[in-house]
Amino acid sequence: MSATEAQESDPFDASVRMTRDDERHRYELYEQDELAVIITFKELPGHIDFEHTIGQPGFEGRGLAKILARYALDDVVASGKRIIPHCPYVARFIQKHPDLYNQYTDVPEEA
Repeated sequence: MSATEAQESDPFDASVRMTRDDERHRYELYEQDELAVIITFKELPGHIDFEHTIGQPGFEGRGLAKILARYALDDVVASGKRIIPHCPYVARFIQKHPDLYNQYTDVPEEA
């Protein structure tokens, strides 16, 4: 593979950054300086309860929610807490990646 091919196939974009805003109870993904995706959560004893994933207009269909979901779930796992996926998007993401997250997830009874 040539250097040009490697650069073209690399999906990483340095203009994307993610943060956890504990004050607002949400994970955020920014592209450039624009807020693109939000995942809201509730902090519970020993758990993070994911509530909603919200894509901002103009950022749909680019896979940014997937990037933020992985970031948020990995953050919870690294913190030693467990995941409660009330958010349908996060729940589907976990179902698609069972080897990574099932052992850290407590599925809500109404799911």
